[in-house]
Amino acid sequence: MNGAMNTDLTLLLLAVMALRPPMPRHSSPFNLQFALGWWINEMPYLGLAWLVAGTIGTLVHPRSGLGWWLAAGLTGVDVLLLAGLAVRARSARPALSEAFRAVYGPAGEPRRGRPAWWRFVLPIVSWRPDVRRVRNLRYGPAGRGNRLDVYVGRRDRSGAPVLVHVHGGGFVMGSKMLGARPMLYRLAAQGWVCLSIDYRLFRVGYADQLADVRAALAWARTHAPGYGGNPDAIFVAGGSSGAHLAATAALTGTEVRGVIGLYGYYGRVGPRGPAPTSPHDCLHPGAPPFLVVHGALDTLVLRHDARAFADALRGVSRQPVVYAELPGAQHNLDFFHSLRAQSVIDAVVRFAELAGGSHAPGSGTAASAS
Repeated sequence: MNGAMNTDLTLLLLAVMALRPPMPRHSSPFNLQFALGWWINEMPYLGLAWLVAGTIGTLVHPRSGLGWWLAAGLTGVDVLLLAGLAVRARSARPALSEAFRAVYGPAGEPRRGRPAWWRFVLPIVSWRPDVRRVRNLRYGPAGRGNRLDVYVGRRDRSGAPVLVHVHGGGFVMGSKMLGARPMLYRLAAQGWVCLSIDYRLFRVGYADQLADVRAALAWARTHAPGYGGNPDAIFVAGGSSGAHLAATAALTGTEVRGVIGLYGYYGRVGPRGPAPTSPHDCLHPGAPPFLVVHGALDTLVLRHDARAFADALRGVSRQPVVYAELPGAQHNLDFFHSLRAQSVIDAVVRFAELAGGSHAPGSGTAASAS
């Protein structure tokens, strides 16, 4: 009985924190409401599996005591809350479609992929047999801090779009193995050449990290053709602080076809100086197209900050700026296979089609997301 009650109460806390997290006043690198509510917000099915495993032994043996009825009632509440999280994730697709329609018109809506059902049962598994990962290629002189992985489909290709992904971590932690792996594997299976990079994190400043991202983009331009990539169709993406670095690199002379910022932080890093420390420092009319996706319930980077960046960029750029705010979404929304993550990946594919034309694979048909 005690085990079932502990499971019920733990999941009740996590689900409530995911549904309605207390919003802080300012963006910050970490807070308790994110730690408690983030993962179950994206993976309510795993929460349901935990609930069943922790309570079934008690519930299948009914007892007349108050404790049994209390456990049964809490289990029912947990089921409803987890179902609410799963249903709420479906709101991401309409929000993304509306954002694309606002910029590109009705024809610009993302096309729906066809994810395999088992991806939602095993959301932490990103590996695919039709994609190979070439590991730990060196793109600069800084040892382990200047390495990248290449994800590429096993079929021969040429002229494929290239995605360079920059991980998050508040500029002080993180790895190329964390974040966006569902997107990297899926895009590679659909014909892209995808790069996930590490950059220096210790005893360096923002300028050094920005230089690493620029070096990785230069490496992609030189070496991606050897994997079938098109050096004239390079997109740069990032999550959280990685979105900051990706945006600043693209806005300061690094030529890319488009920028994808996911749950990005775009504020200042360190004191103001002669070199840019924020994407806000380098907005200009010649900026590339941007896709900015943010969670309405992001407790680490508040949506108001991301919206302010998109509005400022839209005010000066001659290229499209798509800003999508996803209801119910938290930070790190691309870590696992989920309905929300699949909708975001569909939007990235459509953005590349619109920004890169015929260079993006899958134009005209809904691609498989398995």
